[in-house]
Amino acid sequence: MFRKDVKSLTEILGQCLRENGLETPMNQTHVIESWEKVAGPVVARYTEDKYIRNQTLFVKITNPALRADLSMMKTQLVSKLNQEAGSFVIADIRFC
Repeated sequence: MFRKDVKSLTEILGQCLRENGLETPMNQTHVIESWEKVAGPVVARYTEDKYIRNQTLFVKITNPALRADLSMMKTQLVSKLNQEAGSFVIADIRFC
């Protein structure tokens, strides 16, 4: 017999991740991994550490001039990173 409420695998997987509290950590990992793609290889070369806490991405940049330039581009970077993740994951970026 066929069921009428057929769901796609994507929908089922998303539901399982949400129910087990794994959707947000997975999205956060995706944002961190996509930093090099969004920021570019030059910025990635000067990036040492990245982590997310309370919807804020903390990025350690070793070059002070680059850190200042990136601070002026925060809004665009947040938008691109959230777009890459496919959902609202971070609200701010802090460069240290």
